[in-house]
Amino acid sequence: MSEHLLEIENLRVSYRIYAGEVQSVRGISFCLDAGEILAIVGESGCGKSVTAKSIMRLIHEPGTILPGSHIYYKGEDILTFDERRLAMFRGGECSIIFQDALTSLNPTMTVGKQIMENIRHHRNVSKARAREEAIELLKKVGLSEPERRFRQYPHELSGGMRQRVMIAIAFANRPKILIADEPTTALDVTIQAQIMDLIKKLAREEGTAVILITHDMGVVANVAERIAVMYAGKIVEQGDADSIFYQTAHPYTEILLAAVPRLDLNSEEELTAIRGTPPDLINPPAGCAFCTRCGRTMEVCLREAPEMLRLGETHQAACFLLNME
Repeated sequence: MSEHLLEIENLRVSYRIYAGEVQSVRGISFCLDAGEILAIVGESGCGKSVTAKSIMRLIHEPGTILPGSHIYYKGEDILTFDERRLAMFRGGECSIIFQDALTSLNPTMTVGKQIMENIRHHRNVSKARAREEAIELLKKVGLSEPERRFRQYPHELSGGMRQRVMIAIAFANRPKILIADEPTTALDVTIQAQIMDLIKKLAREEGTAVILITHDMGVVANVAERIAVMYAGKIVEQGDADSIFYQTAHPYTEILLAAVPRLDLNSEEELTAIRGTPPDLINPPAGCAFCTRCGRTMEVCLREAPEMLRLGETHQAACFLLNME
């Protein structure tokens, strides 16, 4: 049995479209320990959300999790779960928060009933007890007048309030794993900070491990203990937060960090941008996927894909430049 709470081995996910096979996730491996916060960071389209959906077994046609992929939860392969076991895993042992709460919540049900539904699906409790727990959860996530909010519909709440309801639903059964997929994208900066602080606080209180999916290194800085950087369907660097921020090894990670807006920039300085575009994942390059956008590309980068090199106890990166140091 694995010593990790969650362990992903060689995950590959493809989507069949009219133009061919889009290789969204191309053989990634990482682990998650109980109670820790892991951030998966990268540009839109790099495979972050597909990875999150794979863990929840939410990949459907035209998408396919390819043979040879493994997702172990407490030593059991999630990809082998039958429908009954999967139903208990989703929302019970592993919950997910999506970026757009308005489309994730049922517009025809009050938010209180939606929280109750998740509680009663996974636990044998009475309606009265489920109602009490739902109101307590609304209070716990920082909503004022929780009894009133319990009776309201999603459209009656602000974006930040709806995301708090999603967090209440996610934590209703004290899951071992929470996947937060871009949970602050549609919110203003002040509310973003509040939501991230809330997720971190509840995770600590409940002992829940968190996988945070984001494109914003600024959001990650004060939250994550470990970081995995994804590019073009692969993890190019991973390690503890200090290693990623202060001992950056991959050129893509360097550019991501440089692109974070800084308060000390004057009005005449330009923000750093990543030049070029990501590769076509219908026909991914034979070499390093980042080579066409990297300022330090070598001939070998065009021919071969670099292997992941161990740089420290937790720090790894895949770049030929590391072989020259």
